[in-house]
Amino acid sequence: MFLRPGTLDEALAALAEKHATVLSGGTDLFPALNFGPLRGAVLDISALTELKGIGVTDSYIEIGGRTTWSEIVSANLPRGFDGLKAAAREIGAVQIQNQATVAGNICNASPAADGIAALMALAAEVTLVSHSAVRTLPLGDFVLGNRKTARQPEELLTSIRVPRRLENAASVFLKLGARRYLVISIVMVAASLVADSKGRIREALICVGSCSPKALRLMELERVLAGQPLNADVSKLVGPRHLSPLTPIDDLRATAAYRLDAAETLVKRALEACAKKTL
Repeated sequence: MFLRPGTLDEALAALAEKHATVLSGGTDLFPALNFGPLRGAVLDISALTELKGIGVTDSYIEIGGRTTWSEIVSANLPRGFDGLKAAAREIGAVQIQNQATVAGNICNASPAADGIAALMALAAEVTLVSHSAVRTLPLGDFVLGNRKTARQPEELLTSIRVPRRLENAASVFLKLGARRYLVISIVMVAASLVADSKGRIREALICVGSCSPKALRLMELERVLAGQPLNADVSKLVGPRHLSPLTPIDDLRATAAYRLDAAETLVKRALEACAKKTL
């Protein structure tokens, strides 16, 4: 059964009844058909224009779940979103960016999802709506592991919100792959640093992807960075112990040891790049 509702209320009513597979941009769903046909109903939400666009409230910048990565790239966003824009440009070719949605990238929950790491470095939260309830979760709690999320069958991820305290952060996204373009990440690092009036780090968010079943923030390193001068020497504070939460694997793209070493290097480079943005 194929369903294409015209409104969010219709979509939520259908999900409550059918628990269907949700189709948004389709850039992850259609390639997955190589591994077997879909079972059960499909809910195509491509007509839900109310889930598109970017808005601003007193506390948050909110991104509609059906907003595409091309729309992120072209949006007039503050500099704290520079890292997210850089990640958006890495999500496949331009044709994919034109079709793929932010919520779709998140709900697919790939460990190598560029958008997830960049959004986690912005302390992003996701809003999940069902026919009877609304709830909000930190993105790091929503993504549970490889292709696993906290979304319930009757829920839609309708929006992503970023706290405005990060809108003027120095923001960077770096990615290492086997080639320059159209590549799945070996390692990715997203960083956001907020400086106070004295040039010290008030808040640091550092996230590493492709080195664990899900992207992880380096909480211990973030604590070490808080209060430190935001200058070219900031990368010297990074040590192997700060990468200990990561659990990289050996696969066709790289060994676990290489990933761990590369992650440390990229974290240092990300911090140096953030420092340059503030000088």
